[in-house]
Amino acid sequence: MIPFSPPRIDQKIIDEVNDALRSGWITTGPRTKKFEKMITAYCGHESTLCVNSGSSGLELMLRWFGVGAGDEVIVPAYTYTATANVVVHCGARPVFVDAGPDFNMDVEKLRAAITPATKVIMPVDLAGLPCDYDEINALVADEDIKGKFSPNNPEQNKLGRILVLSDAAHSIGAKYKGKKTGSLTDVSVFSFHAVKNLTTAEGGAICLNLPEPFDNEDIYKYLCIKSLHGQTKDALAKSKDGNWQYDVIEAGYKCNMTDIQAAMGIVELERYDEDMLVKRKHIFDLYSKAFAEKDWAVIPPYETTGKTSSCHVFLLRIKGIDEAERNIIISKVYEKQVSVNVHFIPLPMLSFYKNSGYSIDDYPVSYDNFSRVISLPVYYNLDDDQVQTVIQAVTESVEEVLS
Repeated sequence: MIPFSPPRIDQKIIDEVNDALRSGWITTGPRTKKFEKMITAYCGHESTLCVNSGSSGLELMLRWFGVGAGDEVIVPAYTYTATANVVVHCGARPVFVDAGPDFNMDVEKLRAAITPATKVIMPVDLAGLPCDYDEINALVADEDIKGKFSPNNPEQNKLGRILVLSDAAHSIGAKYKGKKTGSLTDVSVFSFHAVKNLTTAEGGAICLNLPEPFDNEDIYKYLCIKSLHGQTKDALAKSKDGNWQYDVIEAGYKCNMTDIQAAMGIVELERYDEDMLVKRKHIFDLYSKAFAEKDWAVIPPYETTGKTSSCHVFLLRIKGIDEAERNIIISKVYEKQVSVNVHFIPLPMLSFYKNSGYSIDDYPVSYDNFSRVISLPVYYNLDDDQVQTVIQAVTESVEEVLS
């Protein structure tokens, strides 16, 4: 059976994790701090805080910005549930916006969704393709939109507009007009979950890129405290001679990254551009070339004018089918010993959000994309022969259903 997305765990990663274990630093320590600096240098933003998941990073930033009851946060209808769940955790209301044909948030529909209650926009770089950040950043800077903004705390007053918090869970290494994700808007959050291009088993990173008069390094220092129960010193700081004393300045959270996780990330980031991204693009190119010959196939965009995807997920859409036929195709592919998936079930179709009053009928493009999509295997150790097996299994399965 060809699996869908196993992580790469090779000897370099094993050796670095073993070194971390032997060092005695298995919680937040020198490797985590090194990984943070590496991410900052790699992406080109101002400062990075590593955390235990992309989800906790998103929630931490919503809470830093004071998002709570009565507020609205705009998110795509077509995304993984974490994007909206963190809004609910803060007591705010997620406002869904339909997708465009590239799976990302439709900017014109985004504009129409903004109200005086809107505090944050959370675009998602679905499958690794960056959103239209020039348009989104211009939108929140528009004087008419800024005029709607109703700040209710010092951070919101200081920014003076809607915060753009990018859910970049899929897109580390992707580029938009020559700049890497992480540096494209106010704050971006990566995920390093087991299935991501760059994995630390679980983990994430907050990329701070706030404009003046914000001091991103000061915010980093505060978030270090907020992510560790509000404690003013972590274990590394307390390990210095006579430095055991600390204070707790708020009832914070527990979402710090460990050095064991960071050890994996350090190895992967050092070879990411020249190795992982090259391999994933090669797989995308093989799929694209093969399926471009099929009149029933819609190839996902992954290299467009100004955009280069991280090639996280290959979202193949089939023309002229419905959701039930798509599901039959998936079953047939599995029978041929190939694992495929679907990214994602739109949020208004999930029980929690459906029962909260959302309807998929309001998001027709999201539903259309979902109903016809099949996510194909993409991972480092997938060789060319296996790619051809996937192509054959999918082609035969689709044509069996369409015939």
